[in-house]
Amino acid sequence: MKKRLVSILLALVTAATTASAAPATPSNPVLLPQPQQMQAAALSAQILSRYHYRAMPLDDAMSAKIFDRYLKSLDPEKLFFTQLDIDQMAPARTQLDDSIKRGDFHHPYSIFGLYQQRLAERIGYARELLNQKFDFTKNESYSYRRDKDTPWAASEDEIRDLWRKRIKGDWLRLKLAGKDDKFIRTTLDKRYANLLSRMQLSKSEDVFQIFMDAYATSFDPHTNYMGPRETADFDIAMRLSLVGIGAVLQEREDYITIRELVPGGPAALSGKLNVGDRIVGVAQGATGDMKEVVGWRVDDAVKLIRGTKDTMVRLDLLPAGAGPEAKPREVRLVRDNIKLEERAAKKSVIESKDGAVTRRVGVITLPMFYQDTEARRRGDKNYRSAARDVARLLDEMKSDKVDAVVVDLRNNGGGSLDEAIGVTSLFTGAGPVVQQRNSKGEVAVNKGNDAKPAWDGPLGVLINRGSASASEIFAAAIQDYGRGVIIGEPSFGKGTVQTVVNLDEMTHSDKHALGELKMTIAQFFRINGGTTQLRGVTPDIAMPQLSDPNDFGESSFDNALPWSEIKPADYAPISDLAALLPELRTRHAARLEASADFRYLDEELAELKALRDKRQVSLNEAQRRAEEKAMTAKLAPLLARANKGDKPATSKQAADVALALVPGDAALRASERKLTDELAEEKARKNARDLWLEEAARVVSDESALQQATARKSVARN
Repeated sequence: MKKRLVSILLALVTAATTASAAPATPSNPVLLPQPQQMQAAALSAQILSRYHYRAMPLDDAMSAKIFDRYLKSLDPEKLFFTQLDIDQMAPARTQLDDSIKRGDFHHPYSIFGLYQQRLAERIGYARELLNQKFDFTKNESYSYRRDKDTPWAASEDEIRDLWRKRIKGDWLRLKLAGKDDKFIRTTLDKRYANLLSRMQLSKSEDVFQIFMDAYATSFDPHTNYMGPRETADFDIAMRLSLVGIGAVLQEREDYITIRELVPGGPAALSGKLNVGDRIVGVAQGATGDMKEVVGWRVDDAVKLIRGTKDTMVRLDLLPAGAGPEAKPREVRLVRDNIKLEERAAKKSVIESKDGAVTRRVGVITLPMFYQDTEARRRGDKNYRSAARDVARLLDEMKSDKVDAVVVDLRNNGGGSLDEAIGVTSLFTGAGPVVQQRNSKGEVAVNKGNDAKPAWDGPLGVLINRGSASASEIFAAAIQDYGRGVIIGEPSFGKGTVQTVVNLDEMTHSDKHALGELKMTIAQFFRINGGTTQLRGVTPDIAMPQLSDPNDFGESSFDNALPWSEIKPADYAPISDLAALLPELRTRHAARLEASADFRYLDEELAELKALRDKRQVSLNEAQRRAEEKAMTAKLAPLLARANKGDKPATSKQAADVALALVPGDAALRASERKLTDELAEEKARKNARDLWLEEAARVVSDESALQQATARKSVARN
């Protein structure tokens, strides 16, 4: 399962998703622990200490790990605390275990309180700096890669200088984008003020969530605590459905704004809501009081809008483009089941030309291995699952007369182990798919149930660094059986199995107040005896590597389980695909060498790697403009091809991408841009050429041709 990042405040600090004005000196809320948190913490400690795959006692050593991870969650770039603050908090380093055992959360809440104070001070200073002139002729730089190896600022003067450079870098970025001083000052002031405003919306459950996740992830990277809201979101993601109105919402300038309408949902069918409309009030039923939601967090507003099927919700809306003084209009909607089809398996067909021959390659895009476990538990014979959907799509592809199939698992972070096994057996039939070893060293072999494969033709699996867990189980089994060719980047490297423990069920409560633990209970192994843990799945056909393995993937975690191996399962390869790989690689390499698109891509990836390694950005305007000019010249041809040749890239297009490639050199934040522009760019990205998928289709087309040639030779010999 993909690790769920739940630190709301971390996301706010590093992404700054909105940019609305706020009071200059907001007062931070006094946050106190709740009784149910004490119970949730105690239960979590009992379970993790006894049943985790790598069980560890809750002692002073664990307390130190929690302390470090808690600080990292609050201040990952070391922008708020100084070494003096760390020294002040040092007594808590060996006392957080006692906080959990005794239900006394003084230390974690006081640490969070100091974080609130420091954030207010740093942002206040940043806003003061906007009133001064910056010298962009001075040769200085800003280090944007501030991670675990970066020491805490030794003094207040040092951290203020760090913030001066940060603000100067933000100003220069907007200046290079062509913005004038007035626009820059207003935009940045709203951006920083919004962080203070957002801090005021913090809740006790946020603090507890961050703290308990620091405890859970101290065992391994994929053990997490999920509070009630995170639990609800997790369940929605797995079953691909919810009860609501069918609108994707976003916070923009203090308003809950409609970003997208789900086709077939109540909002879209009503014809009364539009993208860009702002929700200013929510009421329940025909007579419920209207609650104003201006300035609310989007998750709080969503909680009011979702509800029980066939019940009414009333919304007060400001039309897109209307000023805040406009009179809201009321819209009444009846909640219904909303299917999240964009996350479900989909199919498409690519025609791949090979000389005079054109082959039809079916593509199944699978974003995650989902299963509606609740419906399955109820005995619903039509429960939603990835395996069922993929089986249906394969049947349709047979009718479409495809010659080969590509399963696209890029950025599929995993999901249900049962579904991974089920999808695999659609291509391999009955037989072992994956092995599991528990904390006692006991090994179990999981087998597929399909006696006959749903597809036995040429097969390719497209993966990247974001393909993890269940995706790696599938790809590894296909590779071990010789059933298909694996194409792309080395995968994530997550070879552990998690189970979800409902803390409310353990206490026989139906209040949904304690949350859940997603806990590692086993390690999975390939049927050949190896594991994908740490190393991932190595593709048979390598594509250019986009991500940095030092920053993303299992090997980037400091507490990942090591690689290991066990005895192979009892299985037999299905085909001798290894015999075809040398020729497949030769043809693939020749295409990449002849492709201008991939040559330019290699150049840009090398440029990006150099920038990553540099770890800092210049604050000298002349130097930055020279760098931008050089990168723009390189990017223009690549962008022309990304536009599918319809028109050449403009110099502004190339310059914008050149600036965006510089790590730590962010453009305008999403909420600082027009929603229409943001959606248009998102649409353009979706419609852009997919070089990886195109090449994967060519690889499996070659696979089909070589298998046919081999079959003909075999017949001729007989």
